[in-house]
Amino acid sequence: MSAMTHLNSVRARSGVLVTALVLALVACKGDDKQAAVAATDANPWPQVAWPLAEDPALEQRITDLMTSMTVEEKVGQLVQGDIASLTPDDVRKYRLGSILAGGNSDPGGRYDATPAEWLALADAFYEASMDTSQGGKAIPVLFGIDAVHGQSNIVGATLFPHNIGLGAARNPELLRRIGEITALETRVTGIEWTFAPTVAVPQDDRWGRTYEGYAESPEVVASYAGAMVEGLQGKVGAPDFLDGRHVIASVKHFLGDGGTTNGKDQGDTRISEADLVRIHAAGYPPSIVAGAQTAMASFNSVNGEKMHGHKPYLTDVLKGRMHFGGFVVGDWNGHGQVKGCTNTDCPATINAGLDMAMASDSWKGFYETTLAAVKAGTISQERLDDAVRRILRVKLRLGLFEAGKPSSRAVGGQFALLGSPEHRAVARQAVRESLVLLKNQGGVLPLSPKQRILVAGDGANDVGKQAGGWTLNWQGTGTTRKDFPNADSIYEGIAQQAKAAGGEATLAVDGKYTQKPDVAVVVFGETPYAEFQGDLQTLLYKPGDDADLELIKRLKADGIPVVAVFLSGRPLWMNREINAADAFVAAWLPGSEGAGIADVLLRKADGTVQYDFKGKLGFSWPRTATQYANNVGQDGYDPLFAFGFGLTYGDNGDLAALPEVSGVSGEEGAAGVYFARGDAGAGIALRLETGTGQGIAVTKVPEALEGDLLKVTGVDHQAQEDGRRLAWSGKGEAVVALQSHTALDLQRESNGDLMVLTTLRVDSAPSGEAWLSVGCGTGCTARVAMAPTLAKLPVGQWTRVGVPLKCLAKAGADVGKLDRPWSISSAGAMTISISRVALGALNEAEATVECPAA
Repeated sequence: MSAMTHLNSVRARSGVLVTALVLALVACKGDDKQAAVAATDANPWPQVAWPLAEDPALEQRITDLMTSMTVEEKVGQLVQGDIASLTPDDVRKYRLGSILAGGNSDPGGRYDATPAEWLALADAFYEASMDTSQGGKAIPVLFGIDAVHGQSNIVGATLFPHNIGLGAARNPELLRRIGEITALETRVTGIEWTFAPTVAVPQDDRWGRTYEGYAESPEVVASYAGAMVEGLQGKVGAPDFLDGRHVIASVKHFLGDGGTTNGKDQGDTRISEADLVRIHAAGYPPSIVAGAQTAMASFNSVNGEKMHGHKPYLTDVLKGRMHFGGFVVGDWNGHGQVKGCTNTDCPATINAGLDMAMASDSWKGFYETTLAAVKAGTISQERLDDAVRRILRVKLRLGLFEAGKPSSRAVGGQFALLGSPEHRAVARQAVRESLVLLKNQGGVLPLSPKQRILVAGDGANDVGKQAGGWTLNWQGTGTTRKDFPNADSIYEGIAQQAKAAGGEATLAVDGKYTQKPDVAVVVFGETPYAEFQGDLQTLLYKPGDDADLELIKRLKADGIPVVAVFLSGRPLWMNREINAADAFVAAWLPGSEGAGIADVLLRKADGTVQYDFKGKLGFSWPRTATQYANNVGQDGYDPLFAFGFGLTYGDNGDLAALPEVSGVSGEEGAAGVYFARGDAGAGIALRLETGTGQGIAVTKVPEALEGDLLKVTGVDHQAQEDGRRLAWSGKGEAVVALQSHTALDLQRESNGDLMVLTTLRVDSAPSGEAWLSVGCGTGCTARVAMAPTLAKLPVGQWTRVGVPLKCLAKAGADVGKLDRPWSISSAGAMTISISRVALGALNEAEATVECPAA
């Protein structure tokens, strides 16, 4: 292992050192006319040759159009609003340049809206943009969406592995084909712009967007960026470039999103300019050489300055030094984070070089203040015209002015293309090539399909879990099997092949069986997440929850060989699970084609190998749960499994027992989990208090306030005494609270739809008022009425009750310094049981407490 680690380190370090010289050449294959030129002076930024020659006829057409446009129409082109916050009539009135469908925005507000409904919505917005009955110029609206692993917002679309899996495949040509299919399926639904590819180079695996990166190596990212852009857009100079079967790409997020301190999403990247160029800029020259039409500004700061307001990088570097000839779009209200700005007022972002603001739910206010800024001269006419010209240039290159409404275009409405067999075959290939084998003790793999195979674990038959975030909704949660008509779960793929070979595969999520199997495949992993909701404090897997490990050990204790298939958006500290299993496969987030895993795990019926493992780690696997940022090429590089590691069937897959000391102290538990499995989270205490604040810490059960004013006992939910029953006597006010030893900063989390989620069961309904509260000291408590919600819940049934953080902030809490993230108080009699308190997504709640009135 040490020799392999050293070899990979040397090889990768050599590649990293020359990346700044060759990163743009990767996509060019020797074409001098399109090659990026390495910096030859003191400036570390490479100079890049934009591949599209100036088109005088196109420029004249833009000039003629702009000459007739009013300032109001020009400002409208700079504004992008979300479909959940505007209507076609708004586009008609304000002449907006673009719309987007955010992660939780869908036709009719339904995540499972039909493809036909998506197409109809696209038609409606297009027709509004071309309607001049109320005045204005007919300028087609651009419709953008996060088609980041296929057209993943649409029921029935092909879902490819997330980027972390594709990076393990080391196959740029496969990426090109994936881009083509994603573009085609996106066009079928009437949309012509995808916010992809992500070319971040994640350096801290705690980052919640790690799975959106191809690798921790800038060289791998550079090799993929141009290929993906060409797949999405077509190749510059070819007849199909930006035709009706392709979309415009948005290379993102410029710049440094993968390097933030402590892996905190939207945080600050503290770095030298040389390392910023060498690591985090690697994907941009190849993308520009490939003709990427848009680039998305990043939420993060670089050395303290927010990228949405960073003129030296957005204008001087990206548009100047690197000759980017498309337009720069913002991220979701990212301009509002610029110093001195709000979501509705930020001329500084336009002056810095942003051409189109993603003013998702703030579009109207942003339009009005930007218009005022132009009229006042705060934004110059020159800067306004440059932004408008860039946007119109992209629309004309895409042929939107002549394209007609989306349903009448080349593939509009050809819904049979969604999840077609041909497309799914490519996705299945991507799954096969992305799997990384870390252990194969005694050559247990590949398995005979003629055996009796038990398929267990909560990921075995859950397509939503294997697809991960950005799948039908932002967080990828709350979906059901029927939402994936063109997909195979991992269990289904194994079962199909076993049956065809004369064997048998049985599904048992809990691992229980009546007839002993010959082998067990246990599929488990992270619950879907996206963006900052996936940020971690450490690389511990499910802190305090050993259910998956216990399942593997129980099967092993029965004498059953176990193959562990791990679903995750990043490497995690899994030493205990790797030790317990006979084979361990990192399957990442494979998407819709679970059968691709069966292709590699199972032999052919004649006993020969179907497909060997090809995947190689794009991210170094941690030796401990605190080794978050040990990346190839760094000094002191010492991972458990090195960048580039991946066994094949020809290798000796035996692995000596790994140390089972995580390196995590008690204060480094799971972020956002305040109570689980019968215990408070790390650094948090469960307390019972009277109305005057006198109380006791709960260190055992049963426990009670004096006179049994409030009594706590153990109760079973999913495991023995993993919950607590709380009984209020009604003899006076009493409080149960989770008290943090240190203040919790939840400002970022309160910006979205994150909730305080309580998994609870009403055992007896409240007889009076009950309140859920958060607090941060005297004068900083916020509470919402809980009794009406509890009274409506069925007695004796577990459910999840959510309170949006933004509601608690509106009710008076300073969410930047909470030391009491949860408490429930009542003076009346009631009994409830709780098993979990944690931050969670809006669509995870079965019941939502009503927000206080404004």
